[in-house]
Amino acid sequence: MHPAVKADLRDIWQAETRAAAEAALDIFAEKYGTKYEKAVTCLTKDREALLTFYDFPADHWDHLRTGNPIESVFATVRHRTVRTKGALSQKTAKLMVFKLVQAAAKTWRRLKGANQLPQVIEGVTFTDGVATRDTETRAA
Repeated sequence: MHPAVKADLRDIWQAETRAAAEAALDIFAEKYGTKYEKAVTCLTKDREALLTFYDFPADHWDHLRTGNPIESVFATVRHRTVRTKGALSQKTAKLMVFKLVQAAAKTWRRLKGANQLPQVIEGVTFTDGVATRDTETRAA
């Protein structure tokens, strides 16, 4: 992929605010719409899903932006199960996978902004990573 295209895509998902990301997406669509028609169609069709992470705390954005949370968890499991090549019964395979995931969990990166999880669960709305309060609830 051309470096300019990568940079323009990075401008979309690394924007500081939803408005900046929307503007970057519009610029990308205008700039590359003819050359990469299918990609631009996919991005604009899924615009809302693509920018959903702006509705969560800013501390969580690094975790939400990653595309590799599952793969990194099971890399160790896949590495070990490939080496055994069917030497396990179903019961021992499940036990081995459980123990490998349990051992791998010790090195997992901790969630930034874990103190904001109760707000997310309660349904507090976030705008560009900052909690917003409804004016109705303030008046009450």
